[in-house]
Amino acid sequence: MEKLNLPAIASRIRTGKNGKQEIFDEIRKKFVRLTPEEWVRQHFLHMMVNQLGYPASLIVVEAALKYNNMLKRFDILAYRADGKPCLVVECKSPGVEITQAVFDQVAMYNMTLTVDFVAVTNGLSHYSCQIDHIKRTYTFLTDLPTYQSVNLKS
Repeated sequence: MEKLNLPAIASRIRTGKNGKQEIFDEIRKKFVRLTPEEWVRQHFLHMMVNQLGYPASLIVVEAALKYNNMLKRFDILAYRADGKPCLVVECKSPGVEITQAVFDQVAMYNMTLTVDFVAVTNGLSHYSCQIDHIKRTYTFLTDLPTYQSVNLKS
């Protein structure tokens, strides 16, 4: 797999019954198919837990939500200690450019989730924003939000 602009991880990789490589997801507690996007997702999850301080128990990976009566799946959703969702992350493969369409995708998820922070990454470039739902504006952040910083927003 491609070297990413994220901290290195000690990953458990195996060959599955179908002959495809799989990586162990510490959040979901199971092996999942190792695709370039999954490689990015696993690195980003490890960074969230080990560098940014998010408790693994407050992170959900690849879960469904309903938007305009359509079922959609977000990549990563983190919750605050009070149980309110605080950060949604959209992961792309390293070969996928982060464009307005990627931001539109995570913004669509946020119409349902109403989190205060969103992030997008392809493992090489990472962007995050803080959302002001009252003013209907967003501010790009210079760093990815830590768990401590998302808990300051009430």
